[in-house]
Amino acid sequence: MAEECPFCRIIAGEIPSEIVYRGEDFLAFRDIEPQAPRHLIIIPK
Repeated sequence: MAEECPFCRIIAGEIPSEIVYRGEDFLAFRDIEPQAPRHLIIIPK
């Protein structure tokens, strides 16, 4: 994966985020501009 990828940097802890769940295979965190009350972004590791 590219080091400059923002999602890679969130997984690495380089970009602050409000992590809701951190699993073995994926990470879920709150969107910085939510479109709904429970708007989450889920990305694979």
